[in-house]
Amino acid sequence: MVKYDDTALDRTFAALADPTRRALLARLEEADAPLSVSDLARPFDMSLPAVMKHLNVLTEAGLVSRNKSGRIVSCELQAGPMEDAMDWLTRYARFWSDGLDRLTAFVETDTPCPPSNTPNRASRSKGASKPRRKKSSPPGPSRKK
Repeated sequence: MVKYDDTALDRTFAALADPTRRALLARLEEADAPLSVSDLARPFDMSLPAVMKHLNVLTEAGLVSRNKSGRIVSCELQAGPMEDAMDWLTRYARFWSDGLDRLTAFVETDTPCPPSNTPNRASRSKGASKPRRKKSSPPGPSRKK
């Protein structure tokens, strides 16, 4: 068995696995300049400490850099780890493209699918259904004396 051990790549994929973190990265990518943490967190329906936890994961993965100036912490996108992840994924793209090419060739062939001989009904079974049992029995005699 081949073991592939790259902790930086693992951290990148783990950071990108969460939709909130991907949204934070998208906001940073759209910004012309670094954003403060409060500006970055504004559109999200979560507390500032929750956003900070997401930013910690992104920072540990190397996807975000932070710079503190007085009381303001600014965040900026760092694309290097994503480029490494993309390089890793590109090596396997030939497997996907080969499979998709074969699927396209199959779909684009002019041979029609053979018609189905079974009538259109919900179940193909030939057996009869059994009647359902009652869900509960009537109450029995009380034991109270």
